[in-house]
Amino acid sequence: MGETTDPSRSALVVDDDTAVAEVLGAQLRQAGFSCAVVHSGAAALEALEARPFSVVLSDLRMPGMDGLALMREVAARWPDLPVVILTAHGTVASAVEAMKAGAADYLQKPFERAELLYVLGKVLEGAKRGAERAPSAAPYAGDLVGDSAPMREVRELVARAARSAATVLIHGETGTGKELIARAIHDGSARAKRPFIKLHCAALPDALLESELFGYEKGAFTGATQRKPGRVELAHEGTLFLDEIGDITPATQVKLLRVLQEREFERLGGTQTVRVDVRFVAATHRDLASMVAAGQFREDLYYRLNVVPLTVPPLRARPGDVEALALRFVAEHAARSARPVALGDAALARLRDEPWPGNVRQLQNFVERLVVLSDGPTLTVADVDRELQRAGLQSPPSSSSSREAPQSGAAATLHSAQRDAGRDAVREALERAKGNRTLAARLLGISRRALYYKLDEYVLG
Repeated sequence: MGETTDPSRSALVVDDDTAVAEVLGAQLRQAGFSCAVVHSGAAALEALEARPFSVVLSDLRMPGMDGLALMREVAARWPDLPVVILTAHGTVASAVEAMKAGAADYLQKPFERAELLYVLGKVLEGAKRGAERAPSAAPYAGDLVGDSAPMREVRELVARAARSAATVLIHGETGTGKELIARAIHDGSARAKRPFIKLHCAALPDALLESELFGYEKGAFTGATQRKPGRVELAHEGTLFLDEIGDITPATQVKLLRVLQEREFERLGGTQTVRVDVRFVAATHRDLASMVAAGQFREDLYYRLNVVPLTVPPLRARPGDVEALALRFVAEHAARSARPVALGDAALARLRDEPWPGNVRQLQNFVERLVVLSDGPTLTVADVDRELQRAGLQSPPSSSSSREAPQSGAAATLHSAQRDAGRDAVREALERAKGNRTLAARLLGISRRALYYKLDEYVLG
């Protein structure tokens, strides 16, 4: 059968073994698939950027970005694209790990053509039904990275809010991605093709904020040489995102309340009433309910804003999402730097262990700095430690740094005892497991990635 152009039967094969990849590609083409073959995770991402595919088949063990890392990146950027993991015999445990991490299915090498087609048929049918069951899963979902329970709840609330026209109030700490949530609500709504206008309320003094919100007429003040529409007017038939709404003054609160109630206003210096059709989404890191109780925020405005409340969890409440976020940011910044960079397992574990008080924004900025300032194709735990120290963040010292700059007194004694105990526990587990690192990690009650990090930290590799 010749190659098809049906987009629902298009496969991307990723395997560093050229011969295996080409044979698999030929089998798929004979079965009626359009097929592209690449030999690395980085090349796979480039291919996915260039054209759509209905399924990815990736080898598990590859140099640089392995199959699991590629799968996580695909899940972050193309969440509806199924990935089938290809494993050699003896690595079924790794395949199960891949399934738990989100793989659609796996095939154990060598496999028969009939088994390949059966698995692909099952995976593609599942993807098709999933798309039919969830037509509201708009493209914005790929930007809400993370599969933790808190983020799944956020996605569900975003989808529900997007289907309505109600005003949404997003609560969350600085750096949690409140603007991204607002954009997701807009992009998933019936107003998606209309303007998305944003205004950072805390960035402007009260006089300027009023003119930015409502616009002004010619001659309204010195320098007003012509009429200028405000953000409310620019957002007509679209969405207006008001960031840090808790920072507006009582005078502006009164004027904003009228717009929310009546959907009308006058420009600064004008007398003509302007009517608008605007969906409002507001965000704040402040506790507005407490501000209302303290008389610092109007109660009627608060209830007008808080029709659909949505809380974005801080990153420390969803540490399991750090990996997907970090991989996403590495891929983005590596692309901007025009050089292939992968994130090593130990480095990824170190990032996951950090508290990130500045939330997703802090992690994103840190990863960008890490990519720019690090050498080599793989970011290591040493690279992460170096940048953590430069940034003045808390991080466990590596074995080399502890030898170069030893602590003193009781703190040094306690730290040394903890390190010695940890090293002895890892060494004993490896001996009991006869060098089997998967079994050793199970004996220690930690993940295999965490074990690799410990081996690197204690120089036991």
